[in-house]
Amino acid sequence: MTAMLPAREPATVPTPPTGWPIGSYATYTEAQRAVDHLADQEFPVQDVTIVGVNPMVVERVTARLTWGRVLAGGAASGAWFGLFVGLLLGMFGTGPLPIAILTGLITGVGFGMAFAAAGYASMRGRRDFASTTQLVAGRYDVLCEPRTAEKGRDLLARLAMGGSRVA
Repeated sequence: MTAMLPAREPATVPTPPTGWPIGSYATYTEAQRAVDHLADQEFPVQDVTIVGVNPMVVERVTARLTWGRVLAGGAASGAWFGLFVGLLLGMFGTGPLPIAILTGLITGVGFGMAFAAAGYASMRGRRDFASTTQLVAGRYDVLCEPRTAEKGRDLLARLAMGGSRVA
């Protein structure tokens, strides 16, 4: 006879949002403001979902990279790590605390600069800039469960007619 194994819980998988649209906004801030208004009106906001439509990855260039900037950044990040290691060595080691901190700091700066230089050199000029990346949407829709969608739509319409920027 075969032993029965206990049933496994299904893995949580991403599911598309459900509900009826009660508002559409150009920015996430506007959508947030709309949901905040609903909450202020004691609307059951657990029925609401903000959905970013037409997602885009936006990379904003923040600076041109030079050897000086790369080495300075490596020295700074290495200094923080070295300071942390130096403090640990000073607290749990047998030597004097200031010597341990200074040793960790100097070693961290050296290794930070070396690793930053190796990474930058390996790019061979293909990416001479620093940037930040964000995931944004073309618009933000506010969806609501059908049982409360009409009330939510009415509240947001009143907010829009009240002169607020949320529409």
